[in-house]
Amino acid sequence: MGQRFGGKYSPDGGAANDAAHRAESLDRRAIHAAGTRGRLLYLPGIVLVLASLNDGPTVVVTALIGGGLLTLAAWLLQEGLRAEAAYNARRIARRPAVPRKMLASALTGIGVTIAALTGDSGLAGSVLYGLAALGLHVAAFGIDPLTDKRMEGVDTFQQDRVARVVDAAEAHLDAMRKQIASLDDRKLDIRVAGFQTVARRMISTVEQDPRDLTGARKYLGVYLMGARDATIKFVDLYRRTKDPEARTKYEALLDDLEQNFAARTEKMLLDDRSDMDIEINVLRDRLQREGVSLKPKGN
Repeated sequence: MGQRFGGKYSPDGGAANDAAHRAESLDRRAIHAAGTRGRLLYLPGIVLVLASLNDGPTVVVTALIGGGLLTLAAWLLQEGLRAEAAYNARRIARRPAVPRKMLASALTGIGVTIAALTGDSGLAGSVLYGLAALGLHVAAFGIDPLTDKRMEGVDTFQQDRVARVVDAAEAHLDAMRKQIASLDDRKLDIRVAGFQTVARRMISTVEQDPRDLTGARKYLGVYLMGARDATIKFVDLYRRTKDPEARTKYEALLDDLEQNFAARTEKMLLDDRSDMDIEINVLRDRLQREGVSLKPKGN
């Protein structure tokens, strides 16, 4: 008989799924919270525009341009900090495609230069203010990760394959979460979070040993894409009809996916353990042939 992993009829199902939801929420909050460091940087642009409203149209337009650049810089900084937090949380990760933090530093320097032009600093003084702002921004927030995060002992091609598959899998999981969150239904949020926790165990297993990618690729690609598409269709239908049968079928789909993902992950772990045992036995035999005793001294 198949084992149910946290299904809604399991005795511990509610508690397990609620714990999974809390863990999933903590992971998302940690990444989201990383961007709050730059939240105060929205204020300078607003203050600049408000302070220039009574200084004539030329100054107002200049202030609007400078304020817009500073606001864009603050947004890019927040997104860059979150991307960096997600990069740091992964064992294998590709560097951010867009260097948001460095763009934010450059735009901050330009924005401060334009802001200073609205005063009496002159061009040279304004440029100096801008360079100082750029330098302080880099000193405070750093730059984006510039290299891919890799594991020792694994070839680059294999790690790139893992990074691409994991990025796509995370995108599918995030799309599922956003779709279900739009229904504002805590029970469904918890149920989807439970499945995502199981799916991320498989992702973590693949990241630890990229050789597992072959067995997991269909799950992290085809199955997660199907789960995402099914979620989109369910949300569209359930938002309009509140059909309980549709909800039951969707939850049953999550149960089936959860069981299959958990079983596949367990098989990968068992295979890894078997491979390790074989390697240990081979090494032990080789050492014994070389006359190296593996028995503890005194025995």
